[in-house]
Amino acid sequence: MPFDPFEPSAPPRGWQRVVLVGGVITLIIGTVVLASATIANLRRTGTQPGAVATPQPVADTGRVGPNASPPSSPSVEAPIGATPPPANLPVVDYGPAPRGFPTDPATLSTDPLREGLHPLRLVGAYDAPGGQPRAFLAPTIQGVELTMPIVERRAGWAAVLLPSVNRTLAWVPPDGWSSVPLRDQLVVTRRSHQLFWFRDGTLVRSWQVSLGVARTPTPLGRTFLLGRSTLPGAVYADTDVFALGAVPDNPKAIPPGLRDAHIGLHTWYHDGELGKDTTDGCIRLPRKGQRQLLSEVRPGTSLVVVDQFTPQSRSASPIPGT
Repeated sequence: MPFDPFEPSAPPRGWQRVVLVGGVITLIIGTVVLASATIANLRRTGTQPGAVATPQPVADTGRVGPNASPPSSPSVEAPIGATPPPANLPVVDYGPAPRGFPTDPATLSTDPLREGLHPLRLVGAYDAPGGQPRAFLAPTIQGVELTMPIVERRAGWAAVLLPSVNRTLAWVPPDGWSSVPLRDQLVVTRRSHQLFWFRDGTLVRSWQVSLGVARTPTPLGRTFLLGRSTLPGAVYADTDVFALGAVPDNPKAIPPGLRDAHIGLHTWYHDGELGKDTTDGCIRLPRKGQRQLLSEVRPGTSLVVVDQFTPQSRSASPIPGT
C-alpha cells in the first residue's frame, strides 16, 4: 500500500486503525494519522452487566405411585479446577493477542450469542478448561469496559471470543466475572455486501455496505463490537465509529506501522461505494444505519462475517443458566 498524503477531496480507502498507546487513541486511515483522541472518547453503551438468574427447575415427569421411579436428574458436569496463573502473564489489550489459544471451531456459525462475559477483576484466560493459563483478561482495555460474547460453557468454564486476534477463543474459569445479556446480533455477507441486524432473534434492519478489497479482505468469522470512539474528520460524517475485536488477516499487506490495526464498523462521507469492495477491511454502512446502531447496540454484541447468508427471524432462546 503506497504512502500517500491525505487529500480531503479524495480520501484513501476506509482502513481504520485505532491504537492504544499510553491511554491515547490514534485513528489512521490508509497510512495517515487522522487525529488523537483520549480513550475516554470510547464509550460503552447498553445496560450494566447483570447476574444470571437462577436456573429453572426440571419439569415434573408426572409419574406417581409406589412403583414409580423417581424423575431422573439432569446430568451435571463436575467442576474443573483452574491452575493459578503466573503473575507475569501478559494482559490482553489492543495490541496483538498472546499466542497459544484455541481456534474457534464454529467461527462461521450465525447462531446468535446471547450472553457476554465482563471481567470484574484480572481473570486468567486459559487454552482449555483446566488447561494452561496464557494471559489475563482485565475489566477494561485502557479504560474501555470489556465484554466478550460467550460461545460455549463447560464444567463451569466459559469460552469467549478473544479480542485483538481473529477466530480465536479463550476459556475463563467460573469466578471473577459477571454475565451480560446480549440481545443483538450483526451478520455481514461478503457476496451480497449486506449487514443484517437482529434483536432477540428477529430481523430489525439491513443495509448495503462496503467491504475490503481482495488484498485486504474483511475477515471472515465471529468477532464483536469492542468499543466506540468519537473521532474528528469529515470522512466519518461526524459520526462515531465502532472498533471490532477483529484485526487484519494479512497485516503484511499494509505498512508496518499499521500492523496492530483493528477492523472498524463506520459510516463514510458519501454512499457512492456501498455494495462494492473498496476498503482495507473495514465495514462501511450508511450514516443513518451507523447512528441507529450506535444508539441501540451495546459493545460486546457479536458480529459474524460470512460469504453468504439467508436472513430469517429466529425465535429467541434463553441465555444459558436463566
